[in-house]
Amino acid sequence: MDLQQLCLKVNDIAREAGNYIKQESATFDRSKIELKGFNDLVSYVDKQAEAQLVEALRSLLPEAGFITEEETATERGEKYNWIIDPLDGTTNFTHGLHHFGVSIALMEGQEIVLGVIYAPMMDECFYATKGNGAYLNGKQIKVSDAPALKDSLIATGFPYYAFDLTQQYLQVLGAFMATSHGVRRIGSAALDLAYVAVGRFEGFFEYNLNAWDVAAGVIIVQEAGGKLSKFTSGGDYIFGREIVASNTFIHDEMLQTIALHWKYN
Repeated sequence: MDLQQLCLKVNDIAREAGNYIKQESATFDRSKIELKGFNDLVSYVDKQAEAQLVEALRSLLPEAGFITEEETATERGEKYNWIIDPLDGTTNFTHGLHHFGVSIALMEGQEIVLGVIYAPMMDECFYATKGNGAYLNGKQIKVSDAPALKDSLIATGFPYYAFDLTQQYLQVLGAFMATSHGVRRIGSAALDLAYVAVGRFEGFFEYNLNAWDVAAGVIIVQEAGGKLSKFTSGGDYIFGREIVASNTFIHDEMLQTIALHWKYN
């Protein structure tokens, strides 16, 4: 399999879904919002975009299975699996905020080998394949070279359900606010990771995440020269529900800052 050629085709597929989402954003009616759970929003746009993605990706690589947010397809492949978030940032989308994106990753065995994140409102397509670097709209990208946390802008995601860890999270948030250039919350983990890869953020941390939130961003950050882990130094940050991403230089400082306030039960 030629991953680079495959990735270019996935870029086109992501753009098609993103253009559909962009078109629908102009006339979206909030009365069409559905709830999967408390504060867990979904719409017909998420579902239709995912159906488009599954159909196109299934044609592209028939032997691959799927891990999808809206469960349009649930069959798992023996070797390859697509991990899809058709609209990462649904809450932003439904409120007319333009920070959202299409996220597609390909997992071979237990390793992510391809990732594409397309932000339709900015027409920015971030992508990477294993061993071939990371790109934004055809130009290679690298993480920031900021050497220390005090020189860095940090991204995060606020909890919107499962509030039992809120106090610990707020302590971590306060620590980063006091030791960096600031903290931003744009509402899309996929774009947070893409922005680490391109050097707009030096670091990102969040918990209560799913694989489809981070899978594509993981390889894009890695191929751009960044580093990833759980809140501790190791662990499964794809399926492990929490992630720290950085430009590598500030990773240890981020983990040390988190460790001061984050305690596991």
